[in-house]
Amino acid sequence: MAKEIDESKQGQSLVLQADNNNSKKLYIESYGCQMNFSDSEIVASILSKAGYNTTDTVDEADLVLINTCSVREKAEQTIRKRLEQFNVYKRKKPAMKVGVLGCMAERVKHAFLEEEKIVDMVVGPDAYKDLPNLLEEVEEGREAVNVILSKDETYADIAPIRLNSNGVTAFVSITRGCDNMCTFCIVPFTRGRERSRDPYSILNEIADLQARGFKEVTLLGQNVDSYLWYGGGLKKDFSKASEMQQATAINFAKLLDMVAIAQPEMRIRFSTSNPQDMTLDVIDTMAKHPNICKYIHLPVQSGSNRILKAMNRLHTREEYFALIDSIRERIPECAISQDMIAGFPTETEEDHQDTLSLMEYVKYDFGFMFAYSERPGTLAARKIEDDVPEEVKKRRLAEIIDLQQKHSLYRTQAQIGKTVEVLIEGNSKKSDKEWMGRNSQNTVVVFPKEDYKIGDFVMVKITDCTSTTLIGKAVKISNERQ
Repeated sequence: MAKEIDESKQGQSLVLQADNNNSKKLYIESYGCQMNFSDSEIVASILSKAGYNTTDTVDEADLVLINTCSVREKAEQTIRKRLEQFNVYKRKKPAMKVGVLGCMAERVKHAFLEEEKIVDMVVGPDAYKDLPNLLEEVEEGREAVNVILSKDETYADIAPIRLNSNGVTAFVSITRGCDNMCTFCIVPFTRGRERSRDPYSILNEIADLQARGFKEVTLLGQNVDSYLWYGGGLKKDFSKASEMQQATAINFAKLLDMVAIAQPEMRIRFSTSNPQDMTLDVIDTMAKHPNICKYIHLPVQSGSNRILKAMNRLHTREEYFALIDSIRERIPECAISQDMIAGFPTETEEDHQDTLSLMEYVKYDFGFMFAYSERPGTLAARKIEDDVPEEVKKRRLAEIIDLQQKHSLYRTQAQIGKTVEVLIEGNSKKSDKEWMGRNSQNTVVVFPKEDYKIGDFVMVKITDCTSTTLIGKAVKISNERQ
């Protein structure tokens, strides 16, 4: 739940320009959060060097991979159905190999390989470099599995191949794993302990993206605010580092500052933040640099202190309010979005009303809202009975969604009459005569094309809106980045 999940991208197959030296074909499909899609780019890069070009046609593939998510039950059900479909192709083409990657691979490895026998290999999130070796095992008729979680793997030395890219925006992973043991979340068990990537490898990757014409990067991690580089190693071991390592350590605020200074013409975003880990120096760094977008995804999950404690969220309602107040004070124009879970075990009507009142206080720009579903392997599944009836979960979720739609419209209406900078990403979904882009606050903006092009920063005067989209007319090219 801690990651933004774009429903429109679920199951998207990834294709890149072919290398004429490669003779085999890879079909790779991704589900879940943006971290999974970013990982698929790393996998494509590794396999490109092993002789594979990507394809968007399953039946011509030599290797079919599905990069999986364990956050929600719906995602797992979808993936199982897709594996059944892939096996229909495999019966027609016995040489085809099928593999499962990612979070679900780690969690249900035995079922996939031994019980259901629907895949040839299972590869966890920290084992992608082992793919060429695992493929050799498969080719020799053996099942292949590597779901070992690493204490140091960050893929800092792999240059991801940008798949299905618009050539304008890109994601750059800065951390892997998570140390926050939220009781509803499977991520710490599927992605391992938290470790940070060498900041100079991050700067080099972003510099390469800028040289290739990209205009915006999102620094990506399960919890970016916990970023801490002191020469390598787990964050939990920082106290054991030498005095010199501790004195020269780089935290997230410093990394953000370094990236913003190094690439003043690029827009910088980050996701996802955690209320208990976000510090005021991060907010101050955002306020200081005009090229850092004024948007924070700040999951809260519940407005009830009792439920927050049951979730092992290490912040209270009051501490969350104080953080919101600090953001509003330092960056008045900052947009804030949420993750919210309706119907967590033992949630009462009073707890639910606390969530609604928290939403009224913050008035989020948008959000990602779900009814609780028990995930096998989580602390909640092991220790707390899922006792809220489904019809109650659905009703509470509907009330949360209705309130969020009201607040989203309130936020977009406040933009009418303003002129905002928009980075053009591509065609509007509804009309090929209009461009679509996003403003600093991450709100979608559509406007007539005129003589502008993809990748332009354009000043757009907002004339109308829906609850999710700003509508306007381009005024001129932005002077900010000339």
